Amino acid sequence: MTILVTGGAGFIGSNFVLDWLAERDEPVVNLDKLTYAGNPRNLGSLERDSRHVLVVGDIGDTRLVPILLERHRPRAIVNLAAESHVDRSIHGPDHFVQTNIIGTYHLLQSACAYWSALSGTERDRFRFLHVSTDEVYGSLDPDDVAFSENHPYAPNSPYAASKAASDHLVRAWGHTYGLPVLTTNCSNNYGPFQFPEKLIPLCIHNALAGKPLPIYGDGRQIRDWLYVKDHCNAIRLVLESGQVGETYNVGGNSEHANLEVVRTLCRLLNDMMPRANGATYQELIAFVSDRPGHDRRYAIDSGKLRRELDWRPMETFDSGIGKTLEWYLANQDWVAEVTSGAYRDWVKTQYGR
Repeated sequence: MTILVTGGAGFIGSNFVLDWLAERDEPVVNLDKLTYAGNPRNLGSLERDSRHVLVVGDIGDTRLVPILLERHRPRAIVNLAAESHVDRSIHGPDHFVQTNIIGTYHLLQSACAYWSALSGTERDRFRFLHVSTDEVYGSLDPDDVAFSENHPYAPNSPYAASKAASDHLVRAWGHTYGLPVLTTNCSNNYGPFQFPEKLIPLCIHNALAGKPLPIYGDGRQIRDWLYVKDHCNAIRLVLESGQVGETYNVGGNSEHANLEVVRTLCRLLNDMMPRANGATYQELIAFVSDRPGHDRRYAIDSGKLRRELDWRPMETFDSGIGKTLEWYLANQDWVAEVTSGAYRDWVKTQYGR
């Protein structure tokens, strides 16, 4: 048996592939377009592992994907391919529409044709698991209950809107064509291999370089923080035991404001790698203009996943952020490689104001 993972060289995808092959021997065909955030070095430990095949390509390629499906005969597709950075979606929504909506549509078409031609056990066991985000639900007020799977969609950014559209496509292909689909909606992930445009790796990278730690607005935007390996465990569990057609929310039960997260990183760095000039990392915190349409609060209710599949996060925010910081400190060569000139130009454009 084999699974096809799309976007498996990105942040969540590479963690999922590595954890999958650490847990079992079932091979992985990894389809990734290798855009700026997709990095084959994330998968360097699998270079000589015959269970892993990396294919450079687009989920929207209507010639390539059917060939891969026919050649490798996967029992499941785990769709992690997505443009995922809200800031980039504001400045360039075209890529998000193309990948997250059009790409998902073509992938569904290819998957549906493949599945329809299967028979017997192969057809019965096939699954299409679509990985999505809590941002499709919109923004919460401070006293609102957390997002459940029944919460109405109200996306507020081009990124969130494109993911909401892809979720609806997956649901429609399940309802109309019978494709055995599953959907997960996760909260803010953090951990190893996250490209340093997101809050946590960006602040680690800047802090070590003595650069300002940019905080949007007042820094009181609240997110539920989920350690990436806990997310990977949830995806595996939903793939194996989730009920076809259902959606499962995945959260870390760790609501923290952005400013609180950055201050936590600063306190840890003060102990683990004190600054040479004797100053604290907190002194680097700099408030910048808020981004347009910035949602104030996300919160995930993972009760369904806990009740039905007995899942719960293994890491608290304190333990997860400690492991994350240790990884980045131990892998500065990886950070140096991915923070190219293009990356520096992006940060200057986004946070320079």
